[in-house]
Amino acid sequence: MDAGTRTSGQEPSQAAGLPRGYILVLSSPSGAGKSTLARQLLADDELPTPKLSVSVTTRGRRPSEIDGTHYHFIDEVSFLQRRDQGALLEWAEVHGNFYGTPREPVERALAKGHIMLFDIDWQGTEQVRAAMPEDTVSVFILPPSFEELRGRIVRRAEDKPDVIERRLENARSEMEHWRDYDYVIVNEDLQAAYRQLRAIYLAERVRRTRQPGLDQFVSDLVSAR
Repeated sequence: MDAGTRTSGQEPSQAAGLPRGYILVLSSPSGAGKSTLARQLLADDELPTPKLSVSVTTRGRRPSEIDGTHYHFIDEVSFLQRRDQGALLEWAEVHGNFYGTPREPVERALAKGHIMLFDIDWQGTEQVRAAMPEDTVSVFILPPSFEELRGRIVRRAEDKPDVIERRLENARSEMEHWRDYDYVIVNEDLQAAYRQLRAIYLAERVRRTRQPGLDQFVSDLVSAR
């Protein structure tokens, strides 16, 4: 069976000889198209479906949110215990609330050959890479120009002018970290950008270090008579 084919009821695993999974990190300044590209990846029926990590947070649950689906909602004491025990791949404090990614479900998913999709900023990316360097693939999405970035944020009509300016200032500092990423995509045309992301997604599945049993397979090949 082709590694890119999904079959109902079957779960990929290293024991079955399929590649080990990996963490695909997407980062970008607000308005560069990261979330749109992530949604396309999740909706692509021709790809093995990536899994979205479910974060833990100390923020209160909103009426529309489901515990365990949108977030795992926990208290601050529990969060800090997990953080101090090294049970989180990455964490941050945002507006007085803590957010983090549990490590155990990510490691379990990778062992089964799944790809974990992370939508985090450069600081979170640094933490994930430090914790699991061999399993992390990072992609930074850039806008084609600063004016286009401004236009996209304005056209969303979601923020007041002062918020827009703050987002743009944050974008300048975020874009300074593009060199820290494995891949960089300039999102001038959404479909062209998605094709590039898709190519990265597929190529990383067959990276030599993710494929179990290659040593024995090649040994058998070269010793065949």
